[in-house]
Amino acid sequence: MAEPMIQVRDVSKDFLLPHLRSNTLKSHILNLWRRRKVLEVQHALRDIDFDVAQGEFLGVVGRNGSGKSTLLKILAGIYRPTKGYTMTSGRLVPFIELGVGFNPELTGRQNVYLNGALLGFSKSEVAEMYDDIVGFAELEGSMDQKLKFYSSGMQVRIAFSVATRARADILLIDEVLAVGDTAFQRKCFEHFHALKKRGTTIVFVTHNMSAVREFCDRAILIEDSRIVAEGSAEEIAERYTQLFTPTGQGAAAGGDPGGPIRRWGEGQVRYTSVQVPQLLTDEDEIVLKLEAVAAQDVDDAAYSFVISDSSGTPIMGTDSEQKKQACGGLRAGEGVYVQWSVPNIFRDGVHTVEITITDRQGLTIYDQWKEAATFTVVKEEKTPYLVTPDTSFSFARAGGNAQLDVEPPGRPTAPTSTWTSGSPGAGG
Repeated sequence: MAEPMIQVRDVSKDFLLPHLRSNTLKSHILNLWRRRKVLEVQHALRDIDFDVAQGEFLGVVGRNGSGKSTLLKILAGIYRPTKGYTMTSGRLVPFIELGVGFNPELTGRQNVYLNGALLGFSKSEVAEMYDDIVGFAELEGSMDQKLKFYSSGMQVRIAFSVATRARADILLIDEVLAVGDTAFQRKCFEHFHALKKRGTTIVFVTHNMSAVREFCDRAILIEDSRIVAEGSAEEIAERYTQLFTPTGQGAAAGGDPGGPIRRWGEGQVRYTSVQVPQLLTDEDEIVLKLEAVAAQDVDDAAYSFVISDSSGTPIMGTDSEQKKQACGGLRAGEGVYVQWSVPNIFRDGVHTVEITITDRQGLTIYDQWKEAATFTVVKEEKTPYLVTPDTSFSFARAGGNAQLDVEPPGRPTAPTSTWTSGSPGAGG
């Protein structure tokens, strides 16, 4: 088995918080002997232990103050652990405090060269990649302007774009994309995907559970400075959102209050009605008709769904942001209708629908309802696979003057069959 790229062993980190004022010389001298008695010990991390394999995209989630950023700073070498140790293999680049070292009195162009030098690039190397850096940041018209006139989002774009040029085996990312717009965040994540394909190891701290589900191979949940759960991205994202479930309101409507939690969220907007056909055959389209009402004013909202099979395996899903539909905000008491139409590609069996309402960034969950509805699919074509999309098949025997348009894959000699969809041996 290959050696992990990151090893964290029994790591704890404590901070000493003084509660003394020393605003005069006399109080400073008197406080020297009192100091030990009034220092509070804050346990930022306790007994943290995990490994990260090469090429793995690990999510680290938890509430504010749980210790996520402290963990990343220990991995980056900014903090030393009070107990335990960490080991990393290869070149590590932290995306933690982007823009550190920037000079607000210099132009954007000058800061690119300055930050490139801090990352170890020569002047000629920065000059060679300068156009790519500026193009990625989408700030071609602002590079000769002083940095102090940039917005915070523009500064992060420049800092991130420069940092992406660093040659890294390990990336540490601490929610640095929160100030960017959705299109820029998507561009950044596409860059992370490209790095992952090249075998780069990524540790990603975030509050965005949509990003965890979409990008992470695995995740850990930190609560009260300890790792309380570790598992698949879907499992940990669900555990995290349950932390915000109001006591006694976790069960789905009509469910057992003492049973498993099926619904949670902060409640600014909630679904009030879910309609889906109960029985679907081959030709039927799946139409989800949903209604929701706002309990409070919200600036924006995004709507999503996931369809899973009877074992709980997610098959497909999407959201209004992916469909590039900006739905806008809501006023308290205002209602909305949401409709999703999905072709019936599903195999025989019972399927469940999970529906969610969040803000557009996916940072705040207004309402997440697991197993909000079920439907049953009955099809003539039986298959052990998760989906049964329409396929076509043709067959002809070789010999005589028969002419076939397509050769079977991997068969350079005279063909015996024509495959117009899929490949030999495919289900269906």
